[in-house]
Amino acid sequence: MLLTLCVLLHCADSTSSYSGRDHELDVPIPRLEAEVVIDGDLADSVWAHAARLTGFSQYAPNDGVPAADSTQVLVWYSATGIYFGIRAFEQHGGPTATLANRDQIFDDDNVQILLGTFHDGKQALMFAVNPLGVQGDGSIIDGANVTAGTFIGALVGREQPDLNPDYVFQSRGRVTEWGYEVEVRIPFKSVRYQSRQPQDWSLNIVRQVKHSGFEDSWFPASRANATFIGQSGTLIGLTGMHRGLVIDLNPEATGKATGGPTSTGYAYDMGNPQVSGNVRWGLSNNLTLNGTIKPDFSQVESDAGQLAFDPRLALFFAEKRPFFLEGSELFQVPQSLIYTRRIVQPVAAVKLTGTTFGTDIGLLSAVDQQFASATGRENPVFTIVRAQKSLGRGSRVGLAYTDRIEGGDYNRVAEVDSRLVFKEIYGLNLQLAGSRTRTSGVTSMGPLWFSQFTIQHRVWGLRSIFAGISDEFRSASGFIGRAGIVHLYVDPGYTTYGKPGAFVQRFTGDIVVDGIWQYQNFIHGRHLQDKKLHFNGNAALRGGWNVGAGYFVESFGYDSALYAAYWLKVPKAGGGDTTVRFTGQPTIPNSEYIVRIGTPQWKHFSGSGFFLQGHDENFFEWASGDLLLLSAELSYRPTERLRNSVSYFWQQVNRRTDGSLVNVGRVLRAKVEYQVARPLFVRVVGQYVQDKTDSLRDDSRTGAPIFIQGPDSLTRAAASRTNLFHADVLLSYQPVPGTVVFAGYGSNMVDEEAFRFRGLTRTDDTFFLKLSYLFRL
Repeated sequence: MLLTLCVLLHCADSTSSYSGRDHELDVPIPRLEAEVVIDGDLADSVWAHAARLTGFSQYAPNDGVPAADSTQVLVWYSATGIYFGIRAFEQHGGPTATLANRDQIFDDDNVQILLGTFHDGKQALMFAVNPLGVQGDGSIIDGANVTAGTFIGALVGREQPDLNPDYVFQSRGRVTEWGYEVEVRIPFKSVRYQSRQPQDWSLNIVRQVKHSGFEDSWFPASRANATFIGQSGTLIGLTGMHRGLVIDLNPEATGKATGGPTSTGYAYDMGNPQVSGNVRWGLSNNLTLNGTIKPDFSQVESDAGQLAFDPRLALFFAEKRPFFLEGSELFQVPQSLIYTRRIVQPVAAVKLTGTTFGTDIGLLSAVDQQFASATGRENPVFTIVRAQKSLGRGSRVGLAYTDRIEGGDYNRVAEVDSRLVFKEIYGLNLQLAGSRTRTSGVTSMGPLWFSQFTIQHRVWGLRSIFAGISDEFRSASGFIGRAGIVHLYVDPGYTTYGKPGAFVQRFTGDIVVDGIWQYQNFIHGRHLQDKKLHFNGNAALRGGWNVGAGYFVESFGYDSALYAAYWLKVPKAGGGDTTVRFTGQPTIPNSEYIVRIGTPQWKHFSGSGFFLQGHDENFFEWASGDLLLLSAELSYRPTERLRNSVSYFWQQVNRRTDGSLVNVGRVLRAKVEYQVARPLFVRVVGQYVQDKTDSLRDDSRTGAPIFIQGPDSLTRAAASRTNLFHADVLLSYQPVPGTVVFAGYGSNMVDEEAFRFRGLTRTDDTFFLKLSYLFRL
């Protein structure tokens, strides 16, 4: 065994070695005129001439210490691509590895290659592989998508990847007696890079070890830094790279049969098969033009069910459609002012993305179908422009413009934003935007502003936000979770670290002070509407466990606009009933606790969840209520080919006056995937959504029944219930992004009693078949 390790580590060879812990971070990788078969075996002679990256450091849970497991990465390049050979040594038994679908490898041991092809410290492409060479890929933007706790404080960590972009690259891996090794080739056709030669690229290698919960990196990254991807080594002097002609043709054909009830029973509408196509043209090394005509945007997996607790907050669903996902990192804007799901079903669309004169640009234009318009007779036209320029060391400045025209109506938004990083640990994000909207001849305008200041020291930190969105601000091309408010948020935190091997590896405590004004109240110097004070603690434990707890003290103010349609029927003095407007109590005080737990990513099992209970607002009746929230997720991987996951969410509100039920919502989602071969899998998804609401009453004051004002009359807010069951079955063959065969079936059903699965009645279903092929010229 020791002899094997010595041979693998090249104990006696003269290959150039670069240790991250010794700060040997400038790497002149060799350019070799060679081609290798990507088979997961690094025995080919060319690998003996590659530069070797060693000396990894731990980043999480603690930084600044040597990695517990040895990692070695070989790297070289040819005229057409860059090659990586990964040797990951494992002293604690076999690694965690499954034959997963693309981008589903992050419950496995994995190695992530972070390439900054423009060497600007602002963004990086991520190419990840598990021990079997199964791929995950995406992009990472400095300061975006930073790890944070959902309910219990901002656990600031490194930027997480956006897994939506897919890149064509080759990889194969194998598990060995000492760990695993993987071979990777990234064609220059698949990436954008600088036009000048020679050029430098940023590089870091990240390894995630699941049995311990450790995350290691080749660059000795510090947690006391406002940026993670800005901490990277450099591949210097790359030259003679040949991207060649980049033209991708991607024809698609889709057939669909949709079933539904008719006057004579249940029937299917076969419709007409749809033929569409996409084209991708690499205008240069750093500019790409995409076009699509009548694209098929059918989703192969339904959106996960969500329940709305606070009716003032809109629900967000992520983009899943391939045309919009490519280059999506170039359209990221603070406050989600670009949200491509607003384009419902385009007739045609064109997109230009890339970098020119040191500026990242994204231009998107689309014509939507008529049914997406308010009248059903107009074709909405979208124009979206985004530009960003790096200022160095993680700082940047950007602007965006969106325009949606529908007949004589329009919505236009212009914004400017910036991110400034200084003295390594300080970050300042600023944004200013304005909208102009015309609807039925009436024009309105409104501003939006956003500022965020962060301090990311190793021991203490701060996250603070001051933002405002006018009542008149509209973004028909973006996503606004809640308009008409001003938000002030301050979250100081303190972190302490355990010694190597200690039970508590890291503990963070923080206090959140959070206040929200209605916009007009803030402008006129009036009081806060919502006040929150949260005390949180989170710990990373030995072996990869994560636990947390919090105690919340809150006060929510009455929002008259939310209850404008509410009326009460009350007795009048002379007998009989009369209707009066609903007027809620001025404030509702809350107090509640939350606990959270996350297991390690064991070889076959992992889980996470949280439980919250306490006094909270009953939004249905604007009264104090007893709130219960429970969320649990479990993943079971009995073999390397079979994956099972179950998630359960339970939300319940009871009246504090008599304990009676106001509302209960439960979402159960189960997914089973079997990977027949690396590009071929079968998936079955079942999702059950229960929503039950009692008849509403004025629980805080009169006890009178609540009526809702409709277009013509008042209607009693009567009890309601829905029990919806949705099932999906999918056969997927996807050897490379763009070449796919999808055959699937989806069905919606209603149930008489919640979770009884008796008396299920089908409301609609769909069979579909999609074929596409990527021609790469």
